Amino acid sequence: MVESFYILNFILALAISVFLGPFVIRELKNLKVKQSVLEDGPKSHAHKSGTPTMGGIIFMISSLITIIVLGNRDSETWFLIISMFAFGAIGFLDDYVKVSNGRNLGLTAKQKLACQIIIAFFLILYKYRVSNGDTTLYIPFTSMDKIDIGILFFPFMMFVMVGTVNAVNLTDGLDGLASGVSTIVLFTFSAMAVGMENESVAKFSITLAGALLGFLVHNKYPAKVFMGDAGSLALGGVVGAIVLDTNLTLFLPIIGGIFFIETLSVIIQVASFKLTGKRVFLMAPLHHHFEEKGWKEVRVVWTFYAITVVLCLIGIYAIN
Repeated sequence: MVESFYILNFILALAISVFLGPFVIRELKNLKVKQSVLEDGPKSHAHKSGTPTMGGIIFMISSLITIIVLGNRDSETWFLIISMFAFGAIGFLDDYVKVSNGRNLGLTAKQKLACQIIIAFFLILYKYRVSNGDTTLYIPFTSMDKIDIGILFFPFMMFVMVGTVNAVNLTDGLDGLASGVSTIVLFTFSAMAVGMENESVAKFSITLAGALLGFLVHNKYPAKVFMGDAGSLALGGVVGAIVLDTNLTLFLPIIGGIFFIETLSVIIQVASFKLTGKRVFLMAPLHHHFEEKGWKEVRVVWTFYAITVVLCLIGIYAIN
């Protein structure tokens, strides 16, 4: 019965997202909410300019409707929903500024970081209080042993949440990349939550995975709509909130390995150029490096999907 309820959540969210997509895309076009491509981005992306953006509202609304309709309204579920919409609001504002300016320049890095830190702080504070001060984390490959990080919990989780939000944002550079990778990651967290008997996280994760898969119908190459920062920051916020809620933070570099690798490639690129004046990659994040080497966009995306599946299987093994 429980398994069938998870399937119902997934199917309903998927159906709503697929159905809602064309209406949202049409309205975004009417409102002229269009993507401006970075001037220093890959030349092959020039044709993407003018594609509707802020499409993340499709899977955000679809998952919310599903949760409300099916009655999954406990406090833990609302914590995840609030995390998604809070970080999504930052992205929405960033997208709005970009669209208003007609350029791919939204909020400043300091403005976005300040907002992210404030939201992350209050989310972590809430979970700390409702968990009676639990500062433990599960250790991968140890049969669910825990480590108590004590006073390091707040700064560590702040770093993880803000880092995850920006890592997913960096990954959202190719049609269907961030949405597809995030779908696989959410499927994995849902399965792990079932094993941990955390029904709220399991249901929400599978619901959002369904909504994302429905969004992917419109976001796959060639994309009819982009999720925008509204979508990518919302996804990063949810992933960060899930590991905070389940104490699975140390599993994130495994399961969300693509997010980690993409971010690391940018850090290496910037550090190398500042220290030596040379670039390690043809372009960063890493997905653009492969494009510059001549890989087709679809090939890069499906390769990253495959890597994510392998990493997620390792993550599931690591929890047993």
